[in-house]
Amino acid sequence: MATQAISIGDIQQEERASWVPMIAIAVGQMIMSFNVASLPVAMGGMVASFGVPPTTVATGIVAYSMLVAGFVMLGAKLAQRFGAVQVFRGAVVLFLIAQIAMTFSPTASVMISAQALCGAAGAVIVPSLVALIAENYAGRQQASALGALGSARAAAGVLAFVVGGLLGTYIGWRPAFAILIVASAIAFALSFRLRPDHGRADVQIDLIGVALAASAIIFISFGFNNLNGWGVILATPNAPFDLLGVSPAPILIVLGTVLGQAFLMWTHRQQSAEKTPLLALEVIDSPEERCAVYALFAVVALEAALNFTVPLYIQIVQGRSPIATAIAMMPFNLTVFLSAMLIVNLYDKLTPRQIGRFGFGLCTVALLWLAFVVRNDWSEIPVLLGLVLFGIGQGSLVTLLFNVLVTASPKALAGDVGSLRGTTQNLAAAVGTAVAGALLVGLLSTIALGRIAASPVLTNELQSQVDLSNITFVSNDRLRSVLEGTSGTPQQVEEAVRVNTEARLRALKIGLLIMAGLALLAVIPAGRLPNYRPGEIPDDGATGERERSA
Repeated sequence: MATQAISIGDIQQEERASWVPMIAIAVGQMIMSFNVASLPVAMGGMVASFGVPPTTVATGIVAYSMLVAGFVMLGAKLAQRFGAVQVFRGAVVLFLIAQIAMTFSPTASVMISAQALCGAAGAVIVPSLVALIAENYAGRQQASALGALGSARAAAGVLAFVVGGLLGTYIGWRPAFAILIVASAIAFALSFRLRPDHGRADVQIDLIGVALAASAIIFISFGFNNLNGWGVILATPNAPFDLLGVSPAPILIVLGTVLGQAFLMWTHRQQSAEKTPLLALEVIDSPEERCAVYALFAVVALEAALNFTVPLYIQIVQGRSPIATAIAMMPFNLTVFLSAMLIVNLYDKLTPRQIGRFGFGLCTVALLWLAFVVRNDWSEIPVLLGLVLFGIGQGSLVTLLFNVLVTASPKALAGDVGSLRGTTQNLAAAVGTAVAGALLVGLLSTIALGRIAASPVLTNELQSQVDLSNITFVSNDRLRSVLEGTSGTPQQVEEAVRVNTEARLRALKIGLLIMAGLALLAVIPAGRLPNYRPGEIPDDGATGERERSA
């Protein structure tokens, strides 16, 4: 496709606009990121308040990400049709209402519904942020603004872990979400400092495209989220139905993939008929742009998996407080924040391809390191080093890949780039969280059952008194309390605790190794990112040929 005659490493701007509008944009990003980052921190409190397993809290994360990913392209068209500023304000108000429901939710179902409502609001906010940056900033300042947007996301994650950890430990998990009520009101007030836009009445909304895209993403997310409960291949007793014994979870994933292909075919048809498609395919029509999308999906999915894994082990397995989670994750979140902000300074020295390969290579090394050094204490220095290394790679990659997509498209397609980014990131977050939960629980169940069967101390009589068909992550104290209601002897109880401890740690290590393998595979799409040389400015319309020959 024809691209702007600039590279992300050589952007200049003669006039500098005020940074005040960026504050409103950053706050809009932060309220969404703070919300979803607070859920893992609040995991222990929600499990205790609602009496549900940790995977139910993960369902809240998936519900949020699923709704954002499913309807963010619709949100982009609403921003183009009615103006980014107007829809941004309306979405912030909806987000505020959702946070009220979240703060006072009496049950897990209400919590999940509130997160779904947050996702609906986020589906409009996400593309609006990109369009607002494109409207208020240009050139080098635009690149800095995009970096600031990534930093705002990371900073909100840091604040969520710190504030959520402190409040969750000493007061409860609800006040952390009450803060977002106030923050949403601040974002609404600051929105009046944004440059006004009036939208375009000629923009059409492709309702068939909306239905296809949303259905595809919801089916894929829902399928991945229920792999553990319904069965990876064969249906379990918990599955709502089965197809010749096959679990509905993989069926939903396949059906979602087919609907995704149908969406692309329909979009091509709309463009051929010179109608307004839901997503302008120009933003992904080159191999380099598609590889940027694949790489973005990979790094966000890995981040989501790690963000679910660490709090799971600290709060549920180790039985420690939310503040312990905050302390353990602080090096990672701070590193992501700094990397996302500082990586822009390397755009003049390294090509996107070089940064991409290095970033995924660093993530691979970090996850391999974690798999070998992790024990039952996340505060150990070697573990913190691994989290820092992963944070450097992750923070650099998210900002880089976003810049690649934005700078490869004209300003008029900024909303489409924003919706593509929102779809990719949130679908990746939903899939990453769901897969992490299913993978770790599946590994735990397999390892635990094997060790129980091999133990001469854990007799069949004791096993018959415990539900071994629904093994999940519990602390040793919780396991002891369950076994107290059986006929188990003290020796058998201690043997069961030992098996539980070893199985949990082995599941964590194998899970991290699998994540490292996925990070290594992501080096492949990173190797197809643009390969601009320092100081090179591609000619308009010739970018694709130049990159293919590089």
